[in-house]
Amino acid sequence: MAAVASLGDAKRRQLFELIAASDSAVGRDDAAVALGLPRSTASFHLDKLVQDGLLAVEFHKAPGRAGPGSGRPAKLYRPAASEVGASVPDRNYDLAGELLAAAIEHAAATGSAVGDSLREASYLKGRALAAGAGGLAEFMEGEGYEPRPDGEGGLVLANCPFHRLADGHPEVVCAMNGSFLQGAAAACGEREERIAPNSVPGQCCARITPP
Repeated sequence: MAAVASLGDAKRRQLFELIAASDSAVGRDDAAVALGLPRSTASFHLDKLVQDGLLAVEFHKAPGRAGPGSGRPAKLYRPAASEVGASVPDRNYDLAGELLAAAIEHAAATGSAVGDSLREASYLKGRALAAGAGGLAEFMEGEGYEPRPDGEGGLVLANCPFHRLADGHPEVVCAMNGSFLQGAAAACGEREERIAPNSVPGQCCARITPP
């Protein structure tokens, strides 16, 4: 969130775009000149971008300068290797892509049906991710499902982390989601049968029935 918020500042966004478009690391002086900023202003915002995980720093001496008396290495900036993404409400399309790719690979290697491979991969992933979680509701909160009490001892899931995919491919994605949550339930010591279908518009396709 800090990284996304950082780009809300116009000067930081311009500096980030300048450095991201460069073929090599950029020094603060060059960045300041390119954008018409005071050197101190450019330096402040560049270091803030580093702090927020959007840029990385490296130090190099100017070409042809080495040894004693050649001066200190220049501080240069380049885009950080890590990716930054955010969505509101929470979405987890990376997880969906990982599960679908794993299912296709398994089906191709074993000759099994893709649907069966997807359910198995999803179940195992849910079980692995929920291992050590404080409880099923806590796990689902962390995964973006937004669990809410249904007034009967169960839970409704106010958000679907795979919303856009589920809209276009409900049978495939909802089966994947159900298996994922069943694996998570098993890891949290809950009965897998507590994961039940839900047809309320605007909510996740799964709900958690009372114990």
